[in-house]
Amino acid sequence: MPLDLPKNVTAAKAALSHLEMDENPAAIRSKSRDFFWYSPILKEKLDHLEADFVVSPRSEAEVIEVLKACYANDVPVTTRGAGTGNYGQAMPLRGGCVMHLRHLNKVKSIEMGRVICEPGCIIKELDAETKAHSGQELRMMPSTYATATIGGFIAGGSGGIGSCTWGALRDFGNIIRLRVVTMEAEPRIIELTGDEVPRVSHAFGTNGIITEIEMPLAPAYDWVELMVTFDDFMEAASFAADVAGQDGILIKLATVMETPIPEKYFIRLKDHIKGGENIVLLLVAPHSMPGFETWRKATYPQSEILYDNTDNDWPRNPGPVPEYTWNHTTLRALKVDPTLTYLQVRYGAPDHMEKLAAIREKFGDEVLQHLEVMKEAGQVMFACLPIVRFTTPERLDEIVAYHEEIGAMVFNPHRYTLEEGGRQSADERQLNFKREADPKGLLNPGKMIAWDKPDWDYARMYDYEHMKAPE
Repeated sequence: MPLDLPKNVTAAKAALSHLEMDENPAAIRSKSRDFFWYSPILKEKLDHLEADFVVSPRSEAEVIEVLKACYANDVPVTTRGAGTGNYGQAMPLRGGCVMHLRHLNKVKSIEMGRVICEPGCIIKELDAETKAHSGQELRMMPSTYATATIGGFIAGGSGGIGSCTWGALRDFGNIIRLRVVTMEAEPRIIELTGDEVPRVSHAFGTNGIITEIEMPLAPAYDWVELMVTFDDFMEAASFAADVAGQDGILIKLATVMETPIPEKYFIRLKDHIKGGENIVLLLVAPHSMPGFETWRKATYPQSEILYDNTDNDWPRNPGPVPEYTWNHTTLRALKVDPTLTYLQVRYGAPDHMEKLAAIREKFGDEVLQHLEVMKEAGQVMFACLPIVRFTTPERLDEIVAYHEEIGAMVFNPHRYTLEEGGRQSADERQLNFKREADPKGLLNPGKMIAWDKPDWDYARMYDYEHMKAPE
């Protein structure tokens, strides 16, 4: 259990005064926030939260200084990357110190099949460097790759562009090694590999600070970006799942959007779609295009190519196709209609199509389907980030409950803790590592229920009792 100790912010700041520190109120507020406002529920609960100060270390040695000083003065530390997470992962529930890792952005080594880098590397820039070095790219990235950091993706993400081929981020082999600093009187450096990696991956920085990352690489391609239309949504979903199962066709993305998502929320498409179309967004390797087109025309002759970034007459291109997928879909919808929200769901194989059909029949256009094809244990399945017409928290809970009733797993984005937003159970590996690496419970406090309330009833939302109140 954590110790409810009075923090000495003044003493911690004094001890760290030689480091880059931000005490400007506007900057502190900005760096205490992420995209939590995607959720109207989190918007209400977390909007007031702020750190007491922000420090930006420039090296692992300075990270250790921050952790040591804050430990000595019982000051909570919440680690921040680019703040592109969307359920409060990087928000300081107890105030204290936000440690911004933007300066830890060096690429240390690129070899065949792997890259070693610091956590503050912007993913787009990291990818560009590996491509320039040896024609390689990251296997997987979020749709926020242009601004997100690789450390933030590992600490808060679960999959993304590339998951249709490579599976989930935490699947074995998708992270090679992590170097982690503990928060103790004398912080230690620990190297995690193999089955040790899940101790800190997708742990929101609750049990260690990642200072070095080793990730696998794959050959880089100038991916062909496609938009394929279907009149029937279930045919579009079948097409996306089937193309991911074609072993000879190399893809990096297969996304399905139910009408009217494309016509209502994708502004740059409105002059190119007649209305009523369901759209599949794809990244296809150039050498796979002949095989893909042969397969598509023979198997799904009813499909039509709306957009091909290598061959089109659009006066203005729609921008990168991947930036319409994953959480960018939600962002685009919210820009048009801020009353909307979303969920994060898994329709697991082999009955993913049946679960999908059941949800559509139950909720209709109250829950518009946005599917992302993934692989799980080698099987094609769907991640789903549906656009939900929000009315009340109670109705949202009813929608979640029905998904769970039919066997669809909900990773609830309207919760700010690891367990509630995940599998609704304690991850003993992460809990045990927190006991070892963060004995005072000062790392991102309030985000791991198993540390605060081991017997928590997941039927109700957890409210962290020490959550910092507004001044």
